[in-house]
Amino acid sequence: MAKRIVIVGKRGRLGAALAREFASRYDVIALGREDLDLSAPVAPQIVLPGFDAMLNCAAATNVDWCEQNPELAQRLNGEAAGELAEFCARRHARLIHVSTDYVFDGKTPGPLAEEVAPNPINRYGQSKWQGELAVLAASPDHLVVRVSWVFGPDRPSFIDQIIARAQSEPAVAAVADKWSAPSYTLDIAQWLHPVLLERPVSGILHLCNHGSCSWKEWAEVALAAARRLGNRLRTTEVAPLTLAGMKPFKASRPVHTVMATTKFQALAGLQPRPWQEAVAAYVDRQYQTA
Repeated sequence: MAKRIVIVGKRGRLGAALAREFASRYDVIALGREDLDLSAPVAPQIVLPGFDAMLNCAAATNVDWCEQNPELAQRLNGEAAGELAEFCARRHARLIHVSTDYVFDGKTPGPLAEEVAPNPINRYGQSKWQGELAVLAASPDHLVVRVSWVFGPDRPSFIDQIIARAQSEPAVAAVADKWSAPSYTLDIAQWLHPVLLERPVSGILHLCNHGSCSWKEWAEVALAAARRLGNRLRTTEVAPLTLAGMKPFKASRPVHTVMATTKFQALAGLQPRPWQEAVAAYVDRQYQTA
């Protein structure tokens, strides 16, 4: 009999991918906003049969929105995560809670291990860190999975914005002095499988594609892949921008948030593929012209 998995956030970029990719392996129950309003106490809303694990992919992820709506961000990313964790603990089920590299202050250039102390510099990061603490306090069996720069086929991301811009505009630009690692949702689904129930892991785990890049480098690789497929682009050149020069940003962004995946590699016996390969695979899937 298939294990039953509950996925919260079924219409998000990651939640939608996990619901689809896990459907052949598990009995999946996927919940959206119409099923579960995280701005209200969650326990009275949840009517579920027995389940083995819950994946919480729901969050307020717009960094500037969180900066301008700190109380609601804290509710959605912090308090609601804790309530889900307590609910799962009472049901003797594991919670796998998705978090972010933005819990770090970005002052350390090297790959960040799970043991590095968080020190968020914006309201989004603060609310996500509070969610992590609440989840881990609810049960020693729960797992926090940190991801970064998530992209995938279910909702447009930075890659899609850059390609659309290059199709319609003669020049594009991206920040060149901020670094992290892209994370492909279809890869995340593969990485989660071995640590979900087969070899359950608790605590904190970093998951992202191998390597590091700036937004500018990410954009360049995506545009080169799109051009190779025959897409009509007005440019494949990406002009550099500085993080300090991004005046529309309401919230500060951490500069260096590349996460190490050494722990995951040791636990699962898998090494994430390079981010360049993941980006090329995504562009092949989404932008094939023939």
